[in-house]
Amino acid sequence: MSRAALLVLADGRFPAGGHAHSGGAEPAVKAGRVRDAASLAEFCRGRLHTAGLVSASLAAAAALGLDPLALDEAADARTPSPALRVTARKLGRQMMRAARATWPSEELAALAAARPRGAHQPIVLGLAARAAGLGAEDAAHCVAYECVSGPATAVVRLLSLDPFDATSVLARLAPELDAVASRAARLAASAAVEGVGVLPAASAPLLDVMAEAHAAWAVRLFAS
Repeated sequence: MSRAALLVLADGRFPAGGHAHSGGAEPAVKAGRVRDAASLAEFCRGRLHTAGLVSASLAAAAALGLDPLALDEAADARTPSPALRVTARKLGRQMMRAARATWPSEELAALAAARPRGAHQPIVLGLAARAAGLGAEDAAHCVAYECVSGPATAVVRLLSLDPFDATSVLARLAPELDAVASRAARLAASAAVEGVGVLPAASAPLLDVMAEAHAAWAVRLFAS
């Protein structure tokens, strides 16, 4: 296992397109739900334990070698918002380009051929982690961290929030990030035996509603 590979995959400079997405933070800021560091922390916590857990479990399952097409279908079933499904596949296409350039593998090539319009991003990330020699919990950590770091970075731009405050939010969430990643890896291991149906399907209806509204904005800073 390469810890350096984990750092590369989790680095915000990895060219996977995430910088253009706010993870729901932009509509949350406009609605007044995210106003400062404290409300950002609550937003990130809610996202981590719902959408974050689901995505981390899917990535962990892909890293374990479960059928990526079955996982992609499972991701669709767990993403009720059409706007978020479109976003997940756009991010998946960009992640696929970056992953294949960095860690070429037959599994990534096969998924790219089977899903030319893009697979869900967590599935691609899980396969990238597998190609890089990383484990299921490593993949889950990457996704869980991305789930909260994206909104935190976006809020710095949207509210001119002090970057030190945003970083302190992420640091305080670290124990919960570890717990979610560990749980996701355990659930993925269960799915390897019992099937993808046992993967979590935690919902965040407000994120879905905000995503649909945000997709209709004529002017926006972030793609999602």
